[in-house]
Amino acid sequence: MSLSEEQAASLSAETVVVAAGRPPRERDEPVNPPIVLSSTYFGTGPLGDGDRGYGRYSNPTWDPFEEALGQLEGAQLPGLLYASGLAAVSSALSLVPAGGVLVMPSHSYAGSLVMATELAGKGFLELRTVDIADTDAVLAELAPAGGRPASMLWLESPTNPMLGVADIRALTAAAHAAGAVVVTDNTFSTPLVQQPLALGSDVVLHSVTKYLSGHSDVVLGALVTSDAGLRATLLHHRTIHGGIAGPFEAWLALRGLRTLALRVERSQASAAVLAERLSTHPRVGSIRFPGLASDPGHERARNQMKGFGSVLCIEMAAIDSSGNNSSGTDTGSISGAEAADRMIRALKLWLPATSLGGVESLIERRRRHTAEPASVPDNLVRLSVGIENVEDLWADLEQALASLGG
Repeated sequence: MSLSEEQAASLSAETVVVAAGRPPRERDEPVNPPIVLSSTYFGTGPLGDGDRGYGRYSNPTWDPFEEALGQLEGAQLPGLLYASGLAAVSSALSLVPAGGVLVMPSHSYAGSLVMATELAGKGFLELRTVDIADTDAVLAELAPAGGRPASMLWLESPTNPMLGVADIRALTAAAHAAGAVVVTDNTFSTPLVQQPLALGSDVVLHSVTKYLSGHSDVVLGALVTSDAGLRATLLHHRTIHGGIAGPFEAWLALRGLRTLALRVERSQASAAVLAERLSTHPRVGSIRFPGLASDPGHERARNQMKGFGSVLCIEMAAIDSSGNNSSGTDTGSISGAEAADRMIRALKLWLPATSLGGVESLIERRRRHTAEPASVPDNLVRLSVGIENVEDLWADLEQALASLGG
């Protein structure tokens, strides 16, 4: 390891993200870890702990990223890298015992919801969905009167795409009291903004595809825990189910991770500026961003996060035949969903695409995805703010909104 746990704990996260996962400081050793392209390793006799053996068990190119992510999340153990975010979701959900109860946000990453729903449909688990920002409602689902307690609480905060903020500390304490394992999807926040393990979570999940790698050029996932037993179980699942990362993708992810602090700082600052401006724009019906003092999750986010992230959502107002905001009763009006689509088509700098967390700013109307819950408003637009100049981003949004008339 390039940094000991003690060293990592004494340094800022902005330094750890650059210094962790380096090769040994020996003469003529490379500064960056190399890519190891091998499916098998020399060895005789029975495999023991630490033996690589075969490419599905381990790869030296995974190790630096897993070390760095574990230290960034404040874990006592290296993370585990997976072939995709959903491969990591699958591994985490394997911790729910057969027939166990899973409590999950009603608004969360669509892939996680689809996977959990399919498992429930096959009778592998009981799924209870709930507004994760409503602490009392979550508590009622964790240990319902006369019902079975939860086996796992799945947290996502802020949620995708509604940006609801969970009281992570209170909910993890209640979940543990009910005997449940807590998994927190920390993709939106990154370990630089929020550390769920320190707030009581047992396992932290990342879609590495997003902010950690940061360049929209790899598909990877990761899990982190300080519990050796949980890590062994998750590692076994990864090995047996084969959800392993390619070495080149792992190397690219580590290279992207080095600039995480700079990217997060820039994109968060720009998101705050854009959120303030959009909140007063006449074509925007409502806005969701925990950095706004008016947002219902603002105080909670301020108390458990080191920032507010760089994803924001707006609901577009409908427009009547005169070009004014409409209640939808005017027969010549266009819906908020159509207004959103027209606005997105008029953009020249923002990229209309799914995903988030890259250096480029992305935008999309979420309900264009059939897997998105019906409770997500049809006119909701998600914006992932990148690292471009904020005034350029605003000018593009402003001209696209102006193209709607009025």
